[in-house]
Amino acid sequence: MATAGFHYYRSQPGAVTTPTVSAGYFVVPGRPQHPVNSKLPPRVMSYLGVYEPGAPNSYTSVQYFSHAIKKQVNIALYYSAWEEQFEETFAKAAGRAGAIPLIQINPRRISLAALVAGKYDGYLTAFADEVAAYRSSVIIGFGHEMNGPWSGWGYRHTPPAEFIAAWRHVVTVFRKQGADNVTWLWTVNRTCPQCGPVHKWWPGSRYVTWIGIDGYYYRPTDTFRTIFGPMIADVRRFTKDPILIAETAVGPMAGQSRGIRNLVAGVRAGHDLGFVWFDKPRSGSIYHQDWRLEDSPKALAAFRRAVHGMRLVRP
Repeated sequence: MATAGFHYYRSQPGAVTTPTVSAGYFVVPGRPQHPVNSKLPPRVMSYLGVYEPGAPNSYTSVQYFSHAIKKQVNIALYYSAWEEQFEETFAKAAGRAGAIPLIQINPRRISLAALVAGKYDGYLTAFADEVAAYRSSVIIGFGHEMNGPWSGWGYRHTPPAEFIAAWRHVVTVFRKQGADNVTWLWTVNRTCPQCGPVHKWWPGSRYVTWIGIDGYYYRPTDTFRTIFGPMIADVRRFTKDPILIAETAVGPMAGQSRGIRNLVAGVRAGHDLGFVWFDKPRSGSIYHQDWRLEDSPKALAAFRRAVHGMRLVRP
């Protein structure tokens, strides 16, 4: 977690730079200089990402995954707890490897109403300025899977209108700080019996760049159509924004080789951007399987074949 400290921001030439204190951060008035305006092209089948448990403390596991699949990924996902700063070291390592950092910011144990009221603007401004200073492409999500009931910012816990206001506030703070290198990824969970109607959390295309959808293959009967089809249909009722499968994997119980082929074929057939593999070992139930490719030579070989022809965007 971040602690209060001295965070000075770049100001325009000639600007007054008298700092004020906001939520423990020293904030310099005035708009920062714009970074390189790095827009990611919404090309079909051009994004292949991974989440590794070691991220963002180390990029080594992401490199190991790329080596294992014989292809350098171009998205490196990590999850950021509230008030954690932008992981510049991880981002720079990703950039050197030709990858874009994808950061899912989780507003755990905070009031979204307080966020909208500006209570956390010091933290958001500091984060935005660090992202702007990075000067290369960054993908950011906020409060992902809000249509599910398992997080405090989600369904049955936080009113959708409050979430929308919080999302818009976050995006607005970043834009005011000149963080124009951000691709905003609004990420929902696949349609499920306990999930709420997804359109109620939609902030509008002015505040969203891409749509993210999370979903996993648990059983042999699971297919791209059954996992992602209903949510894609729902999303397409209110936006045509590009879709990235933002968190996915195929479990051993589902038949990994077949499921991997089906996943990649589904992304291609749907003209979607690509997908991010959740490469983490789990156990204990059908919903917590060993998602790691490296633990199955057969699945790893199937993955290599499936992604071999992908032409990936590089930052």
